[in-house]
Amino acid sequence: MNLIYHLVNRSALDFLGKKEDYLPKSLSQEGFIHFSNKEQLLQTAHRYFLDKKDLWVLAVDVDKLNAKLVYEDLLGRGEVFPHLYGPLNLSAVYAINKLIKEDDCFVLDETKWKFNCL
Repeated sequence: MNLIYHLVNRSALDFLGKKEDYLPKSLSQEGFIHFSNKEQLLQTAHRYFLDKKDLWVLAVDVDKLNAKLVYEDLLGRGEVFPHLYGPLNLSAVYAINKLIKEDDCFVLDETKWKFNCL
């Protein structure tokens, strides 16, 4: 299974269970939804969400996505990130997990994935 990861706060997580598609602000503002691969996930959390306390990770199966997924380097840093150009259909969400913050450092406990939660 080929997975990509999207970070959300608790309020977005509550919203997810009530809709068929997830439409974050980035989709309307930038035209796509930001994702990370597994190796980029914690780095992304530290770079953009270090001030957040209640972060969750959506593990998404790329083979189940309805919208176009593009891997691209938009910042010119030589690092390619997955971007979804359309809504995230929740049927593609494979699992969710809470990021734990310990001493100003995010940790992902991979033993605590929750499946079939949406």
